[in-house]
Amino acid sequence: MNTKTYYWFDIEIPKSVLFFKPMIEELKKKNCSILITSRGGDGYEELTELMNLFYPDDHIFSIGFFGGGTKKGKLIASIERQNDLLEFISNYKIKKLVTLCSVDATRVAFGLNIEIINFYDIPLSDYTENFKNALPQARLSLPLSTKVFKPFVVPDNIFKRFSLDQEQIYNYDFIDPLIWLKDFQVDLSYTGKIIKTLFKNPNNPLIIVREEEYKASYVDKQFPILYEAMQTIYEKTNANILIIPRYEEAYLQKQFPFAKVLKEKIEIQHLLAVADLFIGGGGTINTEACYFGTPTISTRSFACHYDKYQIDTNLMVWVKTKEELIEKSLDLIGKRNTLVAEEIFGNMDLNINYIVDNILSDN
Repeated sequence: MNTKTYYWFDIEIPKSVLFFKPMIEELKKKNCSILITSRGGDGYEELTELMNLFYPDDHIFSIGFFGGGTKKGKLIASIERQNDLLEFISNYKIKKLVTLCSVDATRVAFGLNIEIINFYDIPLSDYTENFKNALPQARLSLPLSTKVFKPFVVPDNIFKRFSLDQEQIYNYDFIDPLIWLKDFQVDLSYTGKIIKTLFKNPNNPLIIVREEEYKASYVDKQFPILYEAMQTIYEKTNANILIIPRYEEAYLQKQFPFAKVLKEKIEIQHLLAVADLFIGGGGTINTEACYFGTPTISTRSFACHYDKYQIDTNLMVWVKTKEELIEKSLDLIGKRNTLVAEEIFGNMDLNINYIVDNILSDN
């Protein structure tokens, strides 16, 4: 057995790749030993590709797989991954687990009496305090946590409903993507090269599209409005449309021959920063587009607390029908929101040392 004591990070969704990177780097500066686990699976290569892109010098252990779109498949994958993680972790001395509500890692750590530090910005698929909309992974992980970190936009009362005491709840004064965007520098030569490679008419408006994570446990079904409106948006704007797939890509290229489907992982933030319009069914990438002042339309089937914050501050609009999506796309394309974005995100307090100090603290 390895005699070092490790801080274990389980990174099982794409967002965690970027979110935890500054914390891991800061912990390394403090001479902490870091152990990173991840997961793979057919149709879920995005996570592995992002890990390779952003953690080229780290040894990442891929344990288990993504269970696909069925409840039974997810449950089988989760049970098997917990068993695999248990076997793997037994070879290491773990000080603490740090994760973004990884059910599998949380369950293993709890069983082994390892301190659990969870981060979460979306405990509900809702922007009220209706606990009936609590996400499955929140129900299965937050109550087992030693400490929980959350952004200021989510009320403390929601987290208390997960059997947490006030002293276990740590607030930070920013929305999650700011942690990797604060010092981001847009490379216009990089974006220009990609656009010229993808499109015959690179000077046409650029619309970037991201599907909803429709196989996730918190999404009931694939929301159709994005797919129904794409043809009309293309015909009315003559835009270059780039689709960022969630899972498999082949069916998207077949369904939308007029668009390009991104087939390899790139630092998409560069393109988000120069796009004329972003249409997204996600959460994190929508916030990234808002950060750059890119006109942003959410086609998500629900709105959580940070979605509502961005809607209320005029960084993003939320549409619920195909007709709304077409109307807003034509209205917003090319109308950048840079000044509002700079003011809102510029007033947020990104304090990595506060987070890291409380990860290390035993209080």
